[in-house]
Amino acid sequence: MKYLKIPKERVGVLIGHNGETKKMIERISKTTLEIDSAEGEVTIDEHETSDPVLGLIVENVVRAIGRGFSPEHAMRLFKDDMDFFIFNFHDYVGKKDSHTKRIKSRIIGTDGKTKHTIENLTGAILSIYGHTVALIADFESMDVAKKAIDMILSGSKHASVYRYVEREMRKLRLGKNKF
Repeated sequence: MKYLKIPKERVGVLIGHNGETKKMIERISKTTLEIDSAEGEVTIDEHETSDPVLGLIVENVVRAIGRGFSPEHAMRLFKDDMDFFIFNFHDYVGKKDSHTKRIKSRIIGTDGKTKHTIENLTGAILSIYGHTVALIADFESMDVAKKAIDMILSGSKHASVYRYVEREMRKLRLGKNKF
């Protein structure tokens, strides 16, 4: 059994219309989800699944929905080559609201440009929610996307980050073409 807590306002998204999202997660993973709507607590019961990795994947799917991803995007984590990662702004700038807003703005960029550029270059999906930014990406591009977000959170110039991402993604593509 695994226990998680997600924001109360995301519980409805996890359950889905007529419980469809919850049922889909349970069907795919052969786990049982118990959701306390009042507290946002989720219990994952893995007793019916023979694959222990599925429990970890379900945990990531629930966390992803809790961090603002749509169920469709979170379900990508059931694919073998996908990964999930969360950055906490407090680790970079402390808990002061003005600093959190500033760093969140740096990740989003003017009219969402920074977020969209990183998504387009790496193929990752970003979700900025509360004091976190979460990523869903394939294993190959996850490291590049994580480094890009870390660079922005650490204060690097956006142009430097874009150059880094373009260079690293070019290396990944060239590496794929060798085989």
